[in-house]
Amino acid sequence: MNENEFAPGKSSIRIETVVYQDAIEAIKNIRTRVFQEEQGVSSELEFDGLDKDATHFLAYWNNKAVGTTRIREVDHNTAKIERLAVLPEARKQGIGKKLMITALETISLQNKSQAIVHAQAYIAQLYQQLGFEIVGKEFDEANIPHVKMVKQLSRTY
Repeated sequence: MNENEFAPGKSSIRIETVVYQDAIEAIKNIRTRVFQEEQGVSSELEFDGLDKDATHFLAYWNNKAVGTTRIREVDHNTAKIERLAVLPEARKQGIGKKLMITALETISLQNKSQAIVHAQAYIAQLYQQLGFEIVGKEFDEANIPHVKMVKQLSRTY
């Protein structure tokens, strides 16, 4: 990639809902780089066998896949947003926030009343800006400090 490909001010960001099997290469590339290479999460924990039953989103910046997240139904009223990851060269562009907003909109359209995340503690502020509240105490997940966060949603009926 040349140095101007990700130059600030010259970008267009697009979020797409994708079928996991169709987008597996891009999703795995992003999650492997962020969670395994940067943060030391094992492949077994990162790729937990739940992807095929989740709704996946890819963020494109200047037509390159640079971010991803997934949502899974927990129960009739609740969905969990997981595996939010943005490549280092694309951070600080609002991509993570746009992925979260798209996931929350999708959950609302599914008539869920609650969204939850297990947020890495250092980034909990991003989720708080989106209306999530911390529930309970900090805990370790994959040897990384996390907090459970919940957001109440209005149903669309």
